[in-house]
Amino acid sequence: MTPDARTGAAGGIGRLAADTGSSALRVLLAYRHSPGLVVASLAVPVVLVVVFGYVLGSAMQVPGGNYREFLMPGLFAMVAVNGIMPTMVGAARDIGRGVTDRLRSMPVSRTGLLLGQTLADLLVSVCVLALMVGVGLAAGWRIRGGLADAAGAFALLLLFRFVMTWVGTCLGLIVGKEETAGQLAVMVFPLAMVTNAYTPTGGMPGWLRLIADWNPVSAVVQACRELFGNPAAVGPAWPLQHAVPAALLWCAVLAAVFGPLAVRKFATHGR
Repeated sequence: MTPDARTGAAGGIGRLAADTGSSALRVLLAYRHSPGLVVASLAVPVVLVVVFGYVLGSAMQVPGGNYREFLMPGLFAMVAVNGIMPTMVGAARDIGRGVTDRLRSMPVSRTGLLLGQTLADLLVSVCVLALMVGVGLAAGWRIRGGLADAAGAFALLLLFRFVMTWVGTCLGLIVGKEETAGQLAVMVFPLAMVTNAYTPTGGMPGWLRLIADWNPVSAVVQACRELFGNPAAVGPAWPLQHAVPAALLWCAVLAAVFGPLAVRKFATHGR
């Protein structure tokens, strides 16, 4: 590589890093000036544990007998899935308000702008996940596996959240209208419910169980239950039999599809 090429490569990396940092700061400042959004983000984990762990949990029968230990990995994954909704609405809002056009008119890295937004969301999700872990411990959830496995489970959850943020960003850029994105965000609910997050899939009708067992959320939930050492209902489907590889494979596939699509859509918006 020639000196000019090395200088150009270094300059490109530096520009990407700078644009990523600026974009992340913009998102974090939005949280700072929106205390209601912060409170809502932190309150959701508590509400989920109370509703599912105490209100509905008394009627649930799961392998191992401890429903809250069965439930908590599912709720952790739900927090990751919920990353689709705010990013979808936020991306569509930026298009509607002309923010995307202004950013595209600047000499900045398209990848860096989107990467900064997703990294900022990931930082917020770390805080939400930490709060949810505290609530889960207070509710009786425990990590039964080793520390290395538990660290792997948390890393998988953050990876899944990172990927879900790219999915939401891509969908928001495609939709382009804040109101429509808000309505479509409701579709995340079935994605979250037709899984093994709240109940074993064995009691579902055959066709529905097939969908649930192959849902990427189910693979992540099953992998986290195995890594945390919590009760798990292992079904015959390959993603549940090999949950950790399946979860990583789903993350790789979704990132490979929606990441480039989001960058391309951002770069070509309005053309």
